[in-house]
This record gives sequence, structure tokens and C-alpha cells, in this order.
Amino acid sequence: MLLRLTAVLATLTVASPAFAARCGGDFNSFLASMSADAQAAGISQGVVSTALSGLTEDSAVLNFDRRQRYTFNKSFEQYVSTRVGAGRINGGRAMLQRNAALFSSIEARYGVPRQILVAIWGLETDFGKGDMGKLPVIRTLATLAHDCRRSELFQGELLAALKIIQRGDLPLRDMIGAYAGEIGQTQFLPSSYIKYGVDFDGNGHVDLRHSVADVLASTANLLHTNGFKMGAPYGEGTANFEAMREWNHATIYRKTIAYFADQLVGR
Repeated sequence: MLLRLTAVLATLTVASPAFAARCGGDFNSFLASMSADAQAAGISQGVVSTALSGLTEDSAVLNFDRRQRYTFNKSFEQYVSTRVGAGRINGGRAMLQRNAALFSSIEARYGVPRQILVAIWGLETDFGKGDMGKLPVIRTLATLAHDCRRSELFQGELLAALKIIQRGDLPLRDMIGAYAGEIGQTQFLPSSYIKYGVDFDGNGHVDLRHSVADVLASTANLLHTNGFKMGAPYGEGTANFEAMREWNHATIYRKTIAYFADQLVGR
């Protein structure tokens, strides 16, 4: 999950001067300032009040974040052996069969092959059956936004999370995620949720926690928007491998996606 943040968090280690005065200090004052910004961004007072009222900092989130090392300390061979085994490959093949018609529709619309989508889905949350995170997203992001190390990044993510609620995509009770606010079956940051999320099941909401159609189409839309091309190779050194950089900057992780995808189709 957090591996998706490898490059983003490694590069944005210091708050922008524009945010330096507001980060740190009294947490309630910070929330009041964020409330004003959210309403200025078009988020209703009702949503802001419901989401931010009574929040407290989550020290466990801060402690976890400060322990992280946003680099891989394993070789590709070591890493892939822990993530892509026979059970996960067989599970992925079952997902390909179960959702064959859906994948055909997504491929026709976005030009991203189904094995890539299933590989990402499997690696992130074991096809939606695994851990999507258990933390309240708004509290997590407010905690990280108040911290001065990457305040600008996480203030933006907090506003995006409030927009998800404002749009009616997820109610506040379903805004549950991982330690950096990632949401859903393929672990979108809220800003990516807003930017790439697709209502592929046509119910009027982008639901990346419960709707498999929305999850897979949104993942495909992210890759397509960043240049992924159907029918072209996707191994290291290819244009498609570079297009996956928007998903994860880490070369080892993208190599694992490509390896898993090949295993799913018997290459």
C-alpha cells in the first residue's frame, strides 16, 4: 500500500513556505484554517463540519509515518518471491475468468490489458479481499497535513478527501483507508480518486471500495491517461513501463506488476 508513495513522499519532505505558518502549532486552530480553505474550495459547510468537528491527532499515524523508509531494501527477486506465489497467481486467474466481460469492456474503453489490472489489484489488496486499511481517512490526512514535513501534500489530499464526500462517492463512514490515506481495492490517494475515478457501473457514484467495475476502470483510466498503450510490451525499458510510473515510481514494484501480469497469462 504505502509503496505507492515511494517517490512522492521521498521528494516532498519539507512543507512549502506558503504552508509553514499553518502547520504545527495548535491542532484545533489548524483545523479551523483547513475548514475555511475547504469551504473556499466549494465544499459545503455541512460536509466540512461533520468531517472535521472533534478530530484529534492520531499519534500512531505520525509514529508509523516517521518510521517509514520510502525505498526498497530488497532485490527484485527477493521482493517478487514474497508477493507473487502460486496462490495469488491462481486467484488472479480466477478473477480474469469471473470478470471476463467486464475486462473486455474496460479494455475497449481504456486500452489497458486485463492482466495488468489484475496484477495491480492482487498486489494492492489481494483482489479486494485483503487489507484496505482500517483508519479513518479524514483523521489520518488531517494528522499528516498538520505535521510540517509534508504539509502541502497532505493538505491537498485532505481537501480531495472532503471532495469525495461532497460528491457523494463515499459517505464519511466509508472513508476508511491506510496509513497515508489510501482508499479502496487498488489504494488510490484521494487526489487520484478525484482525478482518475470512473463511475463504470453507472450508479452515479465512484465507489473504489465496493464496486469492482469502478475499481478496475479507474485503475485503467489512470494508466491510460498516463500513456499506457494496448498491445505494446510493458516490461522494463518500454514506454508502457514508464506509463506505470504514475502508479508507482519504484522500478522493483513496476517489475513485479509486469512479472505478475505475465504469470497470469502464462508467459
